[in-house]
Amino acid sequence: MASTSVVGLQWGDEAKGKIVDILTENHHVVVRYNGGANAGHTVVRDGKTYKLSLLPTGILSPHMTAVIGNGVVVNPTRFMEEVASLRQAGIPIDPKNLILSNHAHLIFPYHMEEETLGDEGSGAAIGTTGRGIGPCYADKVGRTNGIRVGDLLHPEFLRQRLRTIVPRKNLIFRALSATAKQFDADALCDEYLGYAEIMKPYVADTTKYLHEALAAGKNLLFEAAQGSLLDVDHGTYPFVTSSNTSTTGIWSGSGVPSRNLDRIIGVIKAYTTRVGHGPFPTELSDGPTGLGETIRKTGREYGTVTGRPRRCGWFDAVAVKHTARLGGVDELSLMLLDVLSVVPNVNICVAYELEGQRITDFPADAYLLERCKPIYETVPGWTSDVSRIRRPGDLPKHARQYIDRVSELVGKPVSIVSVGPDREQTILMK
Repeated sequence: MASTSVVGLQWGDEAKGKIVDILTENHHVVVRYNGGANAGHTVVRDGKTYKLSLLPTGILSPHMTAVIGNGVVVNPTRFMEEVASLRQAGIPIDPKNLILSNHAHLIFPYHMEEETLGDEGSGAAIGTTGRGIGPCYADKVGRTNGIRVGDLLHPEFLRQRLRTIVPRKNLIFRALSATAKQFDADALCDEYLGYAEIMKPYVADTTKYLHEALAAGKNLLFEAAQGSLLDVDHGTYPFVTSSNTSTTGIWSGSGVPSRNLDRIIGVIKAYTTRVGHGPFPTELSDGPTGLGETIRKTGREYGTVTGRPRRCGWFDAVAVKHTARLGGVDELSLMLLDVLSVVPNVNICVAYELEGQRITDFPADAYLLERCKPIYETVPGWTSDVSRIRRPGDLPKHARQYIDRVSELVGKPVSIVSVGPDREQTILMK
């Protein structure tokens, strides 16, 4: 038995989906344990691109069972859209290979309205995706207004809950804005009971299922959404998401104790990107003709879910060393190395300067991080196409030196290097 976790060590968008897709060959069950449809996972297989946000990317492998765990928040319309999209693409989806936790929380239209009103009135927008993720998690931990997937299977209970919750939401919305949307509890209940008819076959106690799978000797693959620097507890708060995006979320988000993990792979880009607001010490803010824009265009750095352009910058070894330690990472997967082929000299952030002092510890508090100035080490680039390379020994000298230096600074071995979006564009380093 061998269970594996794939976790992003930056601000998300590290190309985790590709690594999950590769690893499915040696696993039986793939588990999403956090986030919702605010995640964007892209997999390229045989020249065909698949984009998912809620379903685990491991579902693309026919032998895998995909599990959406209790730590995920679920928009029923997005769930059904992704199922339909995959079926149309020729991927078989049925209750035998897709299981949805009865304890995952449900996103309602009023959560999206709540998020919009919150951003408008906050004075300092965090930069959400507008998918209602944060308000849904807030209702979950607040307990009074949370509704779970399993509640869809009990119509009278669901109607009673919505008749209690919706008037309260409407009052709050009116207080925030005279033009705020208002919702009808019975209409919402009827709408969601319609979804229940479609979703019911997929709903189960996923924690029970996962423990039975472990007992049967099956290999589990845990697929994180977003990146560890967006973890609600350990990321750059408050510019974070609303769930535990690091390996710390596995236990609570799936019900599987972390001691069952045998291998933790930290996924990193060869550079750094970030979407939305928040401090970013190594950002290349050099205008529309600068290097930051060149990296964005070369790496196609636009959000899978929102289409927003990602902010781009140099690799930050201080931040990644912090998240690798936090996640108990065993090894690294270095992605998008091919993008840096357009750069003659490459910078690596090896420390920060904070108020005149050199520091090598990562200050996750946003108000401190935004004062940090990166201290760089410059290494020569390789300026040659590496996208066709499949063996470590064929890499250009300077590309191999860059990989080794990243490994040394983070303190973890690099076991996988990606040189393109297709699963075949992968170099196994050992």
